[in-house]
Amino acid sequence: MAIRNVVTLGDDCLRKVCRTQMQFDERLWTVLDDMKDTMYHAEGVGLAAPQVGILRRYCIIDVGDGLIELINPVIVETKGTQTDNEGCLSLPGKFSEVTRPMTVTVRAQDRFGKNFTVTGEGLKARALCHEIDHLDGILYIDKANKGK
Repeated sequence: MAIRNVVTLGDDCLRKVCRTQMQFDERLWTVLDDMKDTMYHAEGVGLAAPQVGILRRYCIIDVGDGLIELINPVIVETKGTQTDNEGCLSLPGKFSEVTRPMTVTVRAQDRFGKNFTVTGEGLKARALCHEIDHLDGILYIDKANKGK
């Protein structure tokens, strides 16, 4: 596996809407494995494909309870709200207060194309929303609470 470069604010990849991932093959698996190594090396809790320069709809998260790989994720339900500081590996050293859902349910595919759902609460919900936003060219600073 390899550590990939994480693109930072100003790179066009971060502002583009990603395309659906259609192939579930060794090429995808290699990128997912590299993203995992990159995220852990950077001590992050999530990483989306556009953050490593790939305009495809997949991301990974690990908030301390195990790695979750999400291909073509879609948020299907949200409940409640929470407000907390967020950061991003693509905006090193910066943090802003962002309001997100307290609970989120996501439908996605795994690395083999099998459908699954995952529900996250608290930090996991925040990470799911944050990474899925990346797939639509949205950064947490776009949702930051103004005047706080």
